[in-house]
Amino acid sequence: MFAPGQEQLSQEQIRAGEIEASQTIRMAISGGILLYLSPFAIDFVKKFL
Repeated sequence: MFAPGQEQLSQEQIRAGEIEASQTIRMAISGGILLYLSPFAIDFVKKFL
């Protein structure tokens, strides 16, 4: 990564990597929240039916 002779990333590549990383973090947080809430949703549906 920091070895001499390697090419530098352009600003567009850095920005694309930042966007991808933030989307990955958002998806992981959203998935965690959905997994936490899923038992409550299942119980609600069972009681509703």
